[in-house]
Amino acid sequence: MKRSLLIGCAVSAIVCAAGAASAQTKSKFDILVGGDAYFLAAYAKEDVTTNANGRTTEFSNRFRLHFTPTAKADNGLEYGARLRLRAANANRTVDADRGFLFVNGAFGTVQAGVINGLGDEYGNIGPNVDGIGGTPDGNALNFYAGSLPYALGNLRTQESGDNATKLVYLTPTFSGLQLGAAYTPRTGDYYTSINRTKNTTNYFDTGEVGAFYKGAYGAVSVDASVEYIFGNAGVSTVQDLSSVHTGVTVGYGAFKIGGSYAYSGKSGHATTARNLDKNQVWILGAQYATGPLTFAATYTDAKGGVESFAATTNAKAHLWQAGVTYAVAPGLTTSLEYSFLDNKVGTVNNDANIVLIDTRIAF
Repeated sequence: MKRSLLIGCAVSAIVCAAGAASAQTKSKFDILVGGDAYFLAAYAKEDVTTNANGRTTEFSNRFRLHFTPTAKADNGLEYGARLRLRAANANRTVDADRGFLFVNGAFGTVQAGVINGLGDEYGNIGPNVDGIGGTPDGNALNFYAGSLPYALGNLRTQESGDNATKLVYLTPTFSGLQLGAAYTPRTGDYYTSINRTKNTTNYFDTGEVGAFYKGAYGAVSVDASVEYIFGNAGVSTVQDLSSVHTGVTVGYGAFKIGGSYAYSGKSGHATTARNLDKNQVWILGAQYATGPLTFAATYTDAKGGVESFAATTNAKAHLWQAGVTYAVAPGLTTSLEYSFLDNKVGTVNNDANIVLIDTRIAF
C-alpha cells in the first residue's frame, strides 16, 4: 500500500507536469555553469594502523562542475536538466554523480534521473555542514584507515545517499513546510543500467517520504526535517531496509545549535547476525559566526553493523570535532578542524586524532 501511494503520487505529478509543458516556450535554454573545488591537507594518527605501518600525513582534492540548462514556458512552467561532473577518483577519471531532468510549476517539483534521496538532499543534521570546521558530514574520516559503523557514513536515512536512478516529487512550500516522496526501483543502478533481477546485493522497490520546514520567529530561525525510507533486500539472508531520521537547527543572532537522530534498526544486517547493535546515530552541534570567522563544534555517536549489506561485524564510535572556518573572499574559504575518534570494531579499539586543513572555492 505504501509503495502504491508513493508511486501514484509521483505519477500524478508527472502527468500534471506533462500537461503544463504543452505550452510553447519563447526563449531558448539558458545554461548555468557552476562548481566547487577543495584541497585537503591532513595529519592522522591511529592507535593500530599508524603504529603498524602507516604515514601520518596525506593530501586529497576534488573538483566538480555543474551544468544546468533551463527554460521557461509562456505559462510559467520551468524545466531543464542538471549534470554534475566530478574529478574525484584515484585513477584520475571523471564521473557524473548527478544527471537528472526536472520541471517546476504550481504543482511542485518533479525530478527524474540520477540524484540522491530526500534525506541526503534535504535532511537536517544540525548547524555544521560540509565545508565548515567541526562537521560530522565532512572529510576528516576519509583519512581514517580503519572500519567504521555504517551509520557514521549515513547520518540521515540509511541509503538515502545512494544516487541510483529515481523519481522524486516535492510539493510547493506552504508556510515554510514542504513535503516530498521518492521511488527507486533498485539501489546501485545508474543511468542506462537496467536490472530487473530481485536476487542481488541491493535493495529494490525503495520508497522515501519526508517533510521539511524552514521558518523564522522574530530573531529566531528554525530549520527542521523528518524522513522515512523503506525497501526490500535483494536476498532473503539480509534484513529489509527501514530507516527514519529527524533533525533540527535553531538559530538566534550569530549562534546556531541543533542536532539529529537516525534509527535504522537491523537494516542491512545478515539475518544470522543476532547480536549486532541496531544501526543508529545521533548528533549534537553548535556554531558561532563573527565577521569572516565561523567557530563550530560537534559530537557524534554511532553504532551498528560495519557493512551496508549483510553486516555481521559490530562497531561503535564516538566522534568529537571542533574547528574554525575563515571566509577569505567571496567563494573562498579555509578551515582548520580537529577530530578525535574513539572507535571499536568487534573487539579491536582503534582511536584516532585527525587534524585537517580544508581550503575550497565555490562558484
